Amino acid sequence: MELRSNFPVGSPRWATRRTQWKVLGLTDDDLSKPKIAVVNSSSKLAPCFSHLDDIADRVCQAIRDAGGVAFEIRTVAPTDFIMAAGERGGYVLSSRDLLANDVEAAVEGAMLDGMVCLASCDKTTPGQLIAAGRTNLPTVVVPCGYQPCGVMDNGEPADIEEVFIKAGHVASGGITVDDLCAISDRAIGGPGVCTGMGTANTMHIVAEALGMTLPGAAPVAANSPKMWATAEASAATILDAVRADRRPRDIMTEGAFRNAVAAVLAVSGSINSIKHLQAIAVESGVGIDINEAFAELGRDVGPLTAVRPSGPDSIESFEAAGGARGVLSQLRPVLDLGVATIGGPTLGETLEGYAVPDDTIIRPLDRPRAPHATLQILRGSLAPEGSIVKLSATERRQDRFTGPAVVFEDAAEAIAAINDGHVEEGSVLVLRGLGPVGTPGMGMASNVVFAINGAGLTGKVAVVTDGQLSGLVNQGIVVGEVKPEGALDGPLRLVRDGDEIAIDIPARAVDLRVAAAELGARGDRPLSVPGEGSTGWLGVYARNVTPLEHGATLGRRLAR
Repeated sequence: MELRSNFPVGSPRWATRRTQWKVLGLTDDDLSKPKIAVVNSSSKLAPCFSHLDDIADRVCQAIRDAGGVAFEIRTVAPTDFIMAAGERGGYVLSSRDLLANDVEAAVEGAMLDGMVCLASCDKTTPGQLIAAGRTNLPTVVVPCGYQPCGVMDNGEPADIEEVFIKAGHVASGGITVDDLCAISDRAIGGPGVCTGMGTANTMHIVAEALGMTLPGAAPVAANSPKMWATAEASAATILDAVRADRRPRDIMTEGAFRNAVAAVLAVSGSINSIKHLQAIAVESGVGIDINEAFAELGRDVGPLTAVRPSGPDSIESFEAAGGARGVLSQLRPVLDLGVATIGGPTLGETLEGYAVPDDTIIRPLDRPRAPHATLQILRGSLAPEGSIVKLSATERRQDRFTGPAVVFEDAAEAIAAINDGHVEEGSVLVLRGLGPVGTPGMGMASNVVFAINGAGLTGKVAVVTDGQLSGLVNQGIVVGEVKPEGALDGPLRLVRDGDEIAIDIPARAVDLRVAAAELGARGDRPLSVPGEGSTGWLGVYARNVTPLEHGATLGRRLAR
């Protein structure tokens, strides 16, 4: 077969590559084989990535055993809990696109023939899928698993989600540092991603729904026999995909993206999956409006599962009940079953004869855990390009909230005001300047939500923000990812203290009740200058990032 990685024998390119690769142990016979990048986002900064080196070694050996040549390549390893400390959290989302660039530079520069991507923490999976769509090289994604968590003496689960929530109660005296440390000590029992239905597990499920993993790959316990079997089987799959010329853009079609949206709705997935799916679609050349797809499919697809934090079920019970494959099976009436998968069969063919092992954990489409979609797209005079509210699959909460705005440009200032009692019951806390341009890179707003919870104001104070919210948790009425963001020309940047804001979730509306003439008179508020004051990577990112409604991808900035 013809491979782009092969060059004419005797040519300068052939000779120099042969010289380099012979030193690495390759033979002349190896030089003609398919050459596969094993994309490893290994890092010792966090347990999410700490086991990936062993997986990379096993996958490389499996590729060699199957008749290929494996080259392990490394990328940046974004982790929210660790890397959000610097520059207001700007390095987290921006590293998704840095990772995609890392992959592109290696596989395109070396002209390799395919990729096996080891997926772990929140931004690695979308970064890898962006790279797959952009390069259009045969790609298999391998979900590398969730971490084990602990149990407290009272029987309550101890995980990173609980640590994150409880930390917001320290300032108000709701929990002592010693008690917080007791939870922290038991929260993580080994490598892997967060155990709840946060961004990492959601995006692993998205990869399967898009057809880019082996069937039944997600979710999976890290270092479990199932994870190892999937990792090794992916070697034969990628070589077959290279030989058959099965490419990401043939798989990640509009139908596949709609399937992924349905899957996210069914698992009450992370709010962050919306912008990641949009970014992957943009880089794959698919002209789909992901926000609109969520709004449309949300009318028919309710939560079929209730995995923590959207409900009481554990990720382990969800996996045992069928995981992503079980969800897709229950969603068959609304799926495009004719879409291709990286393994060759259509999605419908991979589901033939499959029965969900436990339909009390993964319910049928006509018997959801709640009558409403848990991800709601809100539009209105405050968010003309959309915003997102995350609802619980099992708990009743407020549907409407109206109150005066109290505006902050910085999360730390907002938290200080909450802890000092300066954010009053009945108000709408507006936190802006945390979008991809304003931060730059997108700042974290969840710590403000937890401070409100710690102060006993959940349900008594609403939040409206252009910042990023944790894929694990959300409490009270929180309207996130408001578009256009506050650094751009739009209503959010014009909000002032005291302005009335109305949130109506059943009507899918969030409105700024200020006369148009008054807003027009405020239009002299200066816009953010992209990249101003930012050097290095964040400066590059700010000057090139597109608006959040386009997935915050990198490219020529769109007209605003």
